[in-house]
Amino acid sequence: MASTLTDTTARALTDLLNLNRTSTKGYQEAAEEVKSADLKSQLSEYSQQRAGFASDLERYAQQYGIDASDSNTIESVATDAAAAVHRGWINIKSAFTGQDDSAVLEAAATGEATALKGYETALAAQDLPADVKSVLQQQHTKVQEAKTWLTAHTTNN
Repeated sequence: MASTLTDTTARALTDLLNLNRTSTKGYQEAAEEVKSADLKSQLSEYSQQRAGFASDLERYAQQYGIDASDSNTIESVATDAAAAVHRGWINIKSAFTGQDDSAVLEAAATGEATALKGYETALAAQDLPADVKSVLQQQHTKVQEAKTWLTAHTTNN
């Protein structure tokens, strides 16, 4: 095993892993709900992208000896950033039913806004290994791009 991380950093990584698992499902549900074929396609792409992010984070979790099981730990649920992110995507599910495409995109943008906070929390960790930090920065940029796209298309629908 390479090196170990502090509990705080390990928890932040676990939170992001759970976030991306939740985001993958959230985008799948959003894609099923929108009527526009173009929006369905883009939301499906975001779902696949988040699944890839989760896969990348799973590899790092294993490398650093973090339990990356597909469940929320008491610590994870109790962590403010993770709870906020989780609420952001949970709200999407309830916002979908019977809504127009613009409302679905707006709910997804809210989920991404909370995801960005989770990334910023993790990136602030002092003991974050350089390779992990680099991947998290790249993922943060992609999440920011998705949020920008969602926000722009909310007003265009």
